[in-house]
Amino acid sequence: MSDTPADPPGLDLARLRAHLDRELPGLVRGPLRAELIEGGRSNLTYVLSDGASSWVLRRPPLGHVLATAHDMGREYRVMTALRATPVPVPDTHLLVEDTGVTGSTWYLMSYVPGVAHRDAAALTALGPERVRALGLGLAETLVRLHAIDPAAVGLADFGRPEGYLARQLRRWSTQLAASRSRELPGVDELHALLAERLPDSPAPTLVHGDYRLDNVLVDGEDRITAVLDWEMSTLGDPLTDLGLLVMYTELAGAGGGIIPAAATAPGYPAAPELVARYAELSGRDVSTLGWYVAFASFKLAVVAEGIHYRYQQGKTLGAGFERAGEMGPILVDHGLAALKEH
Repeated sequence: MSDTPADPPGLDLARLRAHLDRELPGLVRGPLRAELIEGGRSNLTYVLSDGASSWVLRRPPLGHVLATAHDMGREYRVMTALRATPVPVPDTHLLVEDTGVTGSTWYLMSYVPGVAHRDAAALTALGPERVRALGLGLAETLVRLHAIDPAAVGLADFGRPEGYLARQLRRWSTQLAASRSRELPGVDELHALLAERLPDSPAPTLVHGDYRLDNVLVDGEDRITAVLDWEMSTLGDPLTDLGLLVMYTELAGAGGGIIPAAATAPGYPAAPELVARYAELSGRDVSTLGWYVAFASFKLAVVAEGIHYRYQQGKTLGAGFERAGEMGPILVDHGLAALKEH
C-alpha cells in the first residue's frame, strides 16, 4: 500500500473512517488505507489497514443494480453463525445495509492470513505429500460443514431445503434461456437427463454453494484458516457441494486456465480419493454423485455462456473473459460423461 491514503474504486475512505469511528470506536487508530484485492464478476474485496491492524471489507460490484442486501447479509450472517464451530471463518465485525457510506451494502470482517491456491506452480512447490494432505483437508473441512446442525447455530430458516434440487435445476435452466447467444451442442440433452434422473436428496445441511480450493485460505502449515465466499450459501443438498468440488478437480486448468489449475499439482488427490474421504467421514451414500457432478458442470456452463454473451456485446471487460466461450462445450461434455459413467 502507498504511504498516502488514497480512495480505491468503490470506497470513500474519509466517509468510511467516520462511520467506523462512530460504530466501532477505537477500532481504527492510524490513517486508514485500503487496497482492492479482488474484483470483477463477484463481490469486491478490500484489505483495510491502519498500519497496525488489518481488516477486510466486502461490497457488491460497482454499478450493481439489483438488491444488494441479500448477498452481503447472507455472507455476514452465515460467517457470524459459524464463528464457534469447527468450520474456520473470519470474525465478523459490522454489517451496514445503509448505502450512504459506500453506495451499497457492505460488511467488515477480520483479516485472516493465508493463501488462496489458484496457481499450480505455487502449490507444487509444497511437495506431493503436503499437497495431498491439503486436498484431503479440503474434503474433511466440507464434512465438518455438513455436520453442523443449522438450527443449533441459528440458521434453521436460512433456506428452503424441500424441493431444493428441482428448484435449482429450474433456476439454472431459466438462466440458460437468458444467456443463449449461439448453439451449444448437448446442453439441452444434459438438462433433460438431469431432470429425468433427479435423485432423492439426503437430509439437508448447510451448503456453501461454491466450495473449491481457491475459496479457502491456507496457512504456512497447510491448515485451512478460513472458508470464504459464502454468497451462495443456503440450506440444501450437501452433495451439491461435493459434486462441485469434484468437477473443479477433474477440470482443473481447463479452458487455458479459466478453471484454476492448482489441483493439477503433483500429489493433489484425484476426485475418487476426495470422494472416498468425504464418504468415509460423513457416512453419506455417494452412489448418485455422477448426477451432482453433471449438475455442477451444467451450472458452470450456463455461467460461462452468460459471460460469453455479455463479452460479445461488449458489456464485460477484463482479462480472461474473451476465453469464456471455450468453457461451455467442455463443461457440457463433462456433464454428459459424468451421467454416463454413473
